[in-house]
Amino acid sequence: MGSIKEAKQRVQKLRAEINRARYAYHVLDRDLLSEEVLDSLKKELFDLEQQFPELITPDSPTQRVGGAPLPEFKKVVREGRRRMNSLNDAFSEEDMRAWHERLENFLERNVPGPFYCDLKMDGLAVELVYEHGVFVQGSTRGDGFVGEDITQNLRTIEAIPLRLEGSTGSPHGGKYPAQLVVRGEAFMTTKEFERINKEQANKGGKLYANPRNVAAGSIRQLDPKITASRKLDFFAYSIVGNEGEDTQFLKQFPTQSSEYKALRAFGIKTNPHGKVVKTLEEVFAFHEEAKKKREKLSYEIDGIVVTVDDNKTSMEAGIIGKAPRASIAYKFSPKETTTVVEDIHVQVGRTGTLTPVAVMRPVQVGGVTIAHATLHNEDEIRRLGLKIGDIVIVSRAGDVIPQVTKVLTELRTGKEKEFEMPAKCPVDGSKVIRDGVAYRCSNPNCGARHREALYHLVARGGFNIEGLGPKIIDRLLDEGLIADAADIFTLEKGDIEVLSGFGEKSAENIVEEVKRRKVTSLPRFLFALGILHVGEETGILLAEEISKSLPTGQAGKTQVSKPTHVFKAFQGMSLEDLQEIQDIGPKVAQSIYDWFRESRNVRFLERMEEAGVRIEKYEVRAVSGKFSGKTFVLTGTLETMSREAAKERIRNLGGDIAESVSKKTDYVVVGAEPGSKYEKAKRLGVKILEEKEFLKFLE
Repeated sequence: MGSIKEAKQRVQKLRAEINRARYAYHVLDRDLLSEEVLDSLKKELFDLEQQFPELITPDSPTQRVGGAPLPEFKKVVREGRRRMNSLNDAFSEEDMRAWHERLENFLERNVPGPFYCDLKMDGLAVELVYEHGVFVQGSTRGDGFVGEDITQNLRTIEAIPLRLEGSTGSPHGGKYPAQLVVRGEAFMTTKEFERINKEQANKGGKLYANPRNVAAGSIRQLDPKITASRKLDFFAYSIVGNEGEDTQFLKQFPTQSSEYKALRAFGIKTNPHGKVVKTLEEVFAFHEEAKKKREKLSYEIDGIVVTVDDNKTSMEAGIIGKAPRASIAYKFSPKETTTVVEDIHVQVGRTGTLTPVAVMRPVQVGGVTIAHATLHNEDEIRRLGLKIGDIVIVSRAGDVIPQVTKVLTELRTGKEKEFEMPAKCPVDGSKVIRDGVAYRCSNPNCGARHREALYHLVARGGFNIEGLGPKIIDRLLDEGLIADAADIFTLEKGDIEVLSGFGEKSAENIVEEVKRRKVTSLPRFLFALGILHVGEETGILLAEEISKSLPTGQAGKTQVSKPTHVFKAFQGMSLEDLQEIQDIGPKVAQSIYDWFRESRNVRFLERMEEAGVRIEKYEVRAVSGKFSGKTFVLTGTLETMSREAAKERIRNLGGDIAESVSKKTDYVVVGAEPGSKYEKAKRLGVKILEEKEFLKFLE
């Protein structure tokens, strides 16, 4: 370029074009120029400024990369400006309603809305100062009143304009104030974070934990060239007025949304997802929407920021502590949090391996509420130094099953208890043996028997928990989420939702079904216990025997008893008492007697009770009726009704149901594809009723 006059004209055009492309990309989200073309324009501008240094100005795009490294950061005192505050947090709809109620109580009036909702960036808060449209100073939040001068580093961020739009000839026609103070968030995109970590890995360096840490470290580099190499981004979220000038500020910016509109007009980038909503319900919907789109965004967010849109109300509400009353951070569930390990249960897997399971105070982590976490083996417990009663950190990243990662030993009270692996198997009492890091039941059939017992409990004749079939039971066992059947009733949606192959809805359906089945009938409860020789019909006979001795309480509109009431009823019965019950012989009586005297079974019933299992008051069926004194056996499939319905009809008419055919059997009801009971009935000469005959008989 020959003359300085020609160079000046070219420089002005280059700057205008580069700024136009920057504005389109960062503010309007449009690509006017490719990255390669933009780089070539910047190179030409750089070369001209090197040739004619007198043409270099502070707002030139070339000045984004600062000069020599600084020995230290200078302090920035925010005299006359409002303090740079942090926000209080909310984690649930209840928290948000409580925030809104506190705000209304303080103002002594209703604050119905609207509210401005913005995504909460996981970055570093910074302040920008523009004098006559030119960026002159940038600083960190610091303590709110005093921050660190990071002007040179912020110049390197392409999303921060060095000169504002809105001057004479601007297409916006807007006018920026003589001094404009803007606050926002500097952050790093996930793509840039991955690039930096890849570079670190290639040179054998330490990998960074998350984009926020890298962004914060990059902003505070003494060498701006390092900051420039990190390619940070920026979103503005407010314009700041001076103290004592509220009237003037409100005239310019009456609402939070008007601030955002002005920022964009001035060429300052704001988050495009922010919007005004009318009610708290719409705030909740925005939060849910943000949570769903979270993984698809090019940057990390940890929640949303909710602010009363009316700036006058916000000013009247003022500050509490270091946070504004009229704004709040409504965060997503944390990826790690703390809770209490209330107990450690030992689960016996399908192969007989013993796995310790932490039973925790339910807590939200990674978007789900969990109550259980596998501890893998005793060595892992020793590594963690975990005791029952400890406060622990539970972490979950992505779709990983939550894990106990650390024990906060400094928070111990002295009441915590050491955990010891049992010497005997909690399922069958066999000796426990160590096999490498694992502990196993010495009985090779134990795991399979345990599994079958769980299948039995949830089956149709027992608690009848639909959707919780053998495959899901197996999965829960394999993941260490259930130690015994009582654990089924303590499962949280999050315990299941985090397993691969399960979604939020399927997990919710299972938990709701389990909750619905917590109250069951006495015959079903007795059958579900899996006592040897106690089938559905024996369960009914036992229910009729003990029902009158069970105390009852209220569960809603239903009268219920507790599992320990059943235990006490059978504890009070001798072998002879049991044998006197109709159709209960010596073997069955002995099995029942022994089961209710096993200490592990007693503890199991106590845990069922703690989990909320209750038993409906049992109404003893009428002994009189058309079938009074008659015993029926059913075999095969009935077309007009289920076998359960047929049994109920027989009982309502005073009849008894037996599981097997004998000379004492009065009738055998036969459906399609009958089994051996049909052949035995013919052999013994027992009266056989086809389905049509049976239906007429019922009439």
